[in-house]
Amino acid sequence: MNFSKHAIAALLAAMVSILPAHAEKSNTLDQGQVALAVSNWLQQAHYSRKEMDAEMSAKLLTTYLELLDYNKLYFTQQDIEEFTLKYSESLHKFIRSGDLSPATDIFERFKERVESRVADNKKLATKKYDFQDKREVELNRQKSPWPKNLAEADKIWSDRVEAEILQEHLSELKLRSPEETVTRRYDQALRNVREMDADDVTSTFLKALAQSYDPHSEYMSPSEMENFQISMKLSLVGIGAVLRSEDGYTKIMEIVPGGPADRDGRLKVGDRILAVGQGDKEFEDVVDMKLDKVVEKIRGKKETNVRLQVIPNDADDPSKRSIIEITRDEVKLKDQEAKAELLDVTNAEGKVSRIGWITLPSFYANMSGDGEPKSTTADVDALLARLKKENIEGLVIDLRRDGGGSLEEAINLTGLFIPQGPVVQAKDPSGKITINSDKNPDVSYSGPLIVVMNRLSASASEIFAAALQDYGRALVVGDERSFGKGTVQTIVDLDKSMSLPFFNVKKPEAGALKLTIQKFYRIRGGSTQIKGVESDIILPSRTDNAEIGEASLKNPLDYDEVAPAILLAKDKSPTKRLFLEELRARSQKRIQGDPEFIYVNEDMQRLRERIAKNSISTNEDLRRKELADDKQRREERKEERQARGPLVNAKVWQVTLDDVKNNREDLEVVAYERERDKKYDIEEEVEDSSKEKKDSKKTPEPDPIRNEAVRIISDLIELSNPAKTAKTSGAQASIK
Repeated sequence: MNFSKHAIAALLAAMVSILPAHAEKSNTLDQGQVALAVSNWLQQAHYSRKEMDAEMSAKLLTTYLELLDYNKLYFTQQDIEEFTLKYSESLHKFIRSGDLSPATDIFERFKERVESRVADNKKLATKKYDFQDKREVELNRQKSPWPKNLAEADKIWSDRVEAEILQEHLSELKLRSPEETVTRRYDQALRNVREMDADDVTSTFLKALAQSYDPHSEYMSPSEMENFQISMKLSLVGIGAVLRSEDGYTKIMEIVPGGPADRDGRLKVGDRILAVGQGDKEFEDVVDMKLDKVVEKIRGKKETNVRLQVIPNDADDPSKRSIIEITRDEVKLKDQEAKAELLDVTNAEGKVSRIGWITLPSFYANMSGDGEPKSTTADVDALLARLKKENIEGLVIDLRRDGGGSLEEAINLTGLFIPQGPVVQAKDPSGKITINSDKNPDVSYSGPLIVVMNRLSASASEIFAAALQDYGRALVVGDERSFGKGTVQTIVDLDKSMSLPFFNVKKPEAGALKLTIQKFYRIRGGSTQIKGVESDIILPSRTDNAEIGEASLKNPLDYDEVAPAILLAKDKSPTKRLFLEELRARSQKRIQGDPEFIYVNEDMQRLRERIAKNSISTNEDLRRKELADDKQRREERKEERQARGPLVNAKVWQVTLDDVKNNREDLEVVAYERERDKKYDIEEEVEDSSKEKKDSKKTPEPDPIRNEAVRIISDLIELSNPAKTAKTSGAQASIK
């Protein structure tokens, strides 16, 4: 995601000429008017400026049908043909008149199909199967045709239910019988559909409308907009618990460290919430209530109280109840903040390189204007200051799985590593090019630098990495290329736009529209759209899959180029002074003999074969053999890893923003190979009665990308400082 905060006023002004006028205001929200507003914004302000016409109506219909039934399992081809005849060339006319009856009509058919299918599937789940047939069941049907009719759908589902029962039958961790597990799964699917009210149907339809223009334009309901703001500023006011809907209950999946629930200590992972009370008011039953509605009731204003009636996870009697009152407070989502590590890496010759490693999960910023200021750039700068204090010789910035965020933060963060100058170019629908530059001449870090990326690194990550690569400031290491999202979005607050005198709406519950308004380009002229940022040194990776990335999404914008914003002489290629050829040769030699990369290549070959096959067998013997082979492979690798030990000899200190803020001298020593960003596994940790699992300590799986990145930066340090006196491990004594 990339967002420009300066575009809203201009867009609002542009909308004045296209919004319909109404005589007087109403106290209720008309969803038809919301749809009209979204449609008008897309036509007038989206980068493509496509008219909402018959062609777009057909695309919208397809998108909406696939949002409802993404795996093409409930609708039939007969349904599709009926809806195509009725709506494919006329949806834009319905929207223009504020009539959303087609969305409701289609959803009601979907609901009817789900209800009928769940009833049939629950009967199928009770059948006795011998699992001796050698049939193959298609896994991913997104590219398959819709079932021709209900009879063909029955056959598809009959095979799928048998495959699901077999899957649960083969599971080593059984919380309940396979039949009950599958039946509960279908009950939950039906409950999800039945819980969708008129607003939810409208929201889904408007999402389809936005995504018909490009995959990153999106309609957000009021609750989704709130969650988006939370993700950007990394804080919320609530109790600090991660929730999940399960069997009609809202279940506690995680307790956020340092949050109100954690400080209170009574609410536990696995507890199920039955009712919620506001302060001294009566409890409201939340069993079978939609999760977002429960979350809405638990969140609230700071320093207000919320009471939860729960079934404790450790209750001997399921009828036992507890009432827990918690005072809401600000919850910091520290897991998503920038974090750092300090590594002393010793090579085979006994030389030690002191390396800084910064992990950046997203490009966050407080864009709402309320609450505490939050900035990726400020946080990274603070971490850098501490790492420099510890005399790092090289730096790695890890952007794997960083999906982006604030465009301004990407520009400002780039400025920490280069003198002032262009960072990224942006083109608007009229073709006007704007050059976004770093205006700060100061450089926070000028030493050896590499950036690690993968196919899940997108948007702002790509802007940052591309600029450093184009300036020759850093080498990019990782998957063949990054995600390939080269578009800029802005957030249109529909409440504000619809409070203009052109709409008869007072109640501000229209939501927001994330709108693609620009494409961005590298300073050398190429776009990252579709193409992404290509790595200077490619490392084998489990995420390096063509199924991941912009090109795999529906309705992506095309790749193109603009004139360079900065000209580089042919004899001054940025990679020459970064020793690219030497570093690449060293890395390739290591990769060929690295057992972890050999494992990765083996795994990726099997994954490619499975994707191409796209099916699973209903034969128990065959499936058991596959599972046994997988288990043997894991055991052999585990034994091999234990025998050889870590592939990198490093001492590691953890550096958090709290360490920096409190000027903590004694940093925590942590294991080099360890679980990072571990999510609580409720089924394994809470409900698994297997003594073997409880007693065994999980051995962290090595991270070969991290290992090789550490070796590459060590090589870059060596090549950049040929006269550097070799250090021994005993020379690093500044940290206690």
